[in-house]
Parts: sequence; structure tokens; C-alpha cells
Amino acid sequence: MLKISRKAGKASVTFTYTPKNEAENVELKGSWNDWEPQEMKKKKDGDFYVRKNFKEGDEFEFGYLINGDTWDCDDEAESVPSPFGGQNSLLKI
Repeated sequence: MLKISRKAGKASVTFTYTPKNEAENVELKGSWNDWEPQEMKKKKDGDFYVRKNFKEGDEFEFGYLINGDTWDCDDEAESVPSPFGGQNSLLKI
């Protein structure tokens, strides 16, 4: 799930991932930083989240890496084909 708050040409994006199965850790990976993983924080309810800041008009591909081996897209975001045969989520700000 994505929550986007816009102000003065900038956007704060909260990425929230609800695991479909048991998850020990979830990392956010995206094209904004050459797909370097960023560990997401785990909430008491089992969801994972992280907040990032971007500029208005930016567009990026991203996804969630669960337990270091399973790739998943955001259920609420548009998806696009990845060069590896799977799908990536698309973030348009």
C-alpha cells in the first residue's frame, strides 16, 4: 500500500507491505537508488513500512524483497514487466 502526501513540489511516500505468508524481514528496492535494498520496519500487527521523500513528477519502479528470496509487487500500484521476466510496481508521483 502506498500513502502519498504532497507539499510544495515534494512528496512523502509511505510504503506499507502486508505479508501474504510469514515474513521475518522485508526490504524495499527501487530504481531511485539502483535497486539498493532498504530494510523496512515491522509493526506490531505484522505489516512492514518505510517512508521516503521524492520530488513531484518523479516516476520509479520498485518492489518488496521478502526474507531475502521472494519478490512481490505492491497490490495497489500499477505493475510493469521487469527485465528479469517478472513484474515491478510503478510509482508515479
